Amino acid sequence: MKRTPAQKPATPAKPTTPAKPTAARRPSTAAKAAPAAPAEAPDVAAAGTSAPAPARKKPAAPRKPAQRKPAAKPTTAAPPTTGTAEGIETAVVAAPPAPAPAEEIVVIPAIPAPARPSAATPAPRTPRVPRTPRKPRAAVSTPPLVVRDIDPDNIALSIRGLVKKFGSTTAVAGIDIDVPQGSFYGIVGPNGAGKTTTLSMVTGLLRPDGGTITVLEQDVWRDPVAAKRLIGVLPDRLRLFDRLTGRQLLYYSGTLRGLDAATVAHRSDDLASAFGLEDALGRLVSDYSAGMTKKIALACSMIHSPRLLVLDEPFESVDPVSAANVVEILEKYVAGGGTVVLSSHSMDMIQRVCDRVAIIVEGQVLAKGTVDEVRDGGTLEQRFVELAGGRKSAEGMEWLLSSSD
Repeated sequence: MKRTPAQKPATPAKPTTPAKPTAARRPSTAAKAAPAAPAEAPDVAAAGTSAPAPARKKPAAPRKPAQRKPAAKPTTAAPPTTGTAEGIETAVVAAPPAPAPAEEIVVIPAIPAPARPSAATPAPRTPRVPRTPRKPRAAVSTPPLVVRDIDPDNIALSIRGLVKKFGSTTAVAGIDIDVPQGSFYGIVGPNGAGKTTTLSMVTGLLRPDGGTITVLEQDVWRDPVAAKRLIGVLPDRLRLFDRLTGRQLLYYSGTLRGLDAATVAHRSDDLASAFGLEDALGRLVSDYSAGMTKKIALACSMIHSPRLLVLDEPFESVDPVSAANVVEILEKYVAGGGTVVLSSHSMDMIQRVCDRVAIIVEGQVLAKGTVDEVRDGGTLEQRFVELAGGRKSAEGMEWLLSSSD
């Protein structure tokens, strides 16, 4: 059988036909005219060699770049164009242990620390000398806050055999008290002991059933006008003319005591400044708080410069700051020759500001004298509880407990 021309597959291509020198030169000329990409440079070099024809048939196969090992020749690589931290991290990971570039990356210049003071700066402070430890204070044997030089024979208020009855009830049963001039005298006792009743008779508000009361040798009941000129009074639960302003109330109190208008105005400003009532003088007393009402009443009792102040619960409804202010004013008043008699349920306040005290229980004086003499080595509250009968137990109140359902 005769073979047709299409059935001649075995005829091989001529090997010398593609290897013409002119064909090899043209790619190099084109490469010089237009620079090829870096990835195609090896193919151009391979075309210029005398390699056999089969190597020419695989120019488009992208296997040559995959077989390249750029990590084997780190020195011949092109310089980095980005300079980012990612490239640095990749080089560190791919490098062998402890390479020189890794050392340079690790040793990064640190931020300079703040410079220490030089010799031109001031010298450091000298160490502090430790303070001498204070001596512990004795809570019991501490003397009163203010120690006053008082003449016990110079009496500002003398009470002898004072008695007051309300029907069959004896409120005051023969009280004897002497208050020296320039002293801070405190009267304490339980509720219903007769404190307010005694002070009401001292100021002439309540007539006694027996006994005598003299203020600087003036009998309160035989010559009440002369005696009351010497007394300033702050009664308990005092009712004021609250439809007046603070300034009007001070003016009323001053003129009632015989002072002229100019003196009243000057003293009103001084008292308002001392008690912190400057901004309240133009307001109605009915708009005052309980503490402000107490302070304006105390100012009214002092406007005529009395020789004896009788104060019944002056610190009731008064905040601690105002109470300290009132104490300071009263101490200045006493230092100037005045005398203060006050009643209070605050044993701590009495113990701190008073130099003498009397404990009244059931209308009788059970203890009197200096604060140290009355408390007898303990606290004034302990002595008061002891004389007043102590506390009552709360037995029988189990129903009040939350666990007694």
